[in-house]
Amino acid sequence: MKQTPKGARTRAAGKGTGAARRKTARPAAGGGAASGGAEAGARVRLSLTVNGEPREVLVEGYKTLLELLREDLGLTGTKHGCELGECGACAVLVEGEPVLSCLRLAVECEGARVTTVEGLAHGPDLSPLQRAFADKGAAQCGYCTPGILVTAQALLDRTPRPTREQIAAALSGNLCRCTGYLQIIEAVEAAAGTQAQGRGGAPDGRRDAPVQRRSEAGA
Repeated sequence: MKQTPKGARTRAAGKGTGAARRKTARPAAGGGAASGGAEAGARVRLSLTVNGEPREVLVEGYKTLLELLREDLGLTGTKHGCELGECGACAVLVEGEPVLSCLRLAVECEGARVTTVEGLAHGPDLSPLQRAFADKGAAQCGYCTPGILVTAQALLDRTPRPTREQIAAALSGNLCRCTGYLQIIEAVEAAAGTQAQGRGGAPDGRRDAPVQRRSEAGA
């Protein structure tokens, strides 16, 4: 499902939740052990790890991962958005990679490690990325923020000091109608610096070109 990008906003192949949408696959007929070829309405016993905690649930075969997280596990940080894989509000991490949970069947996640926005904090303390979002005003209405946070965290895990271009590409599948994106990118940069210092590394002093706001780009 490729889309024609608007204005200066591009979707980089293999990056961001846009890539997660393209990677989503429907279960094959007579699928794996979890789906077992069961009818869509049949309940399936599903074992997975959510935010570091082993969970075992009975779930209807038709339910998406989004519905499982919100309705069965009570993790409502992950949001219902377009439910078409276009907005990124439902993004979570599956095995450390951003996935659009509205497009992934729950039964496809048998044995998987899933991380939602609730799993980013360290006990009572916010993660460096969450603190940076608060400090930089990167969350306003907040509806899109959980999906952006988990997608940005995946980027920082694989690229500790990303450029602004890399941040924009990774977040290209996450829509926000409040911030204009500049504060979001600045927050990810700030979190990258904080995490680098926490690992004993010094900020590299790189200054990237200013990012054009979405409204200025005509998107």
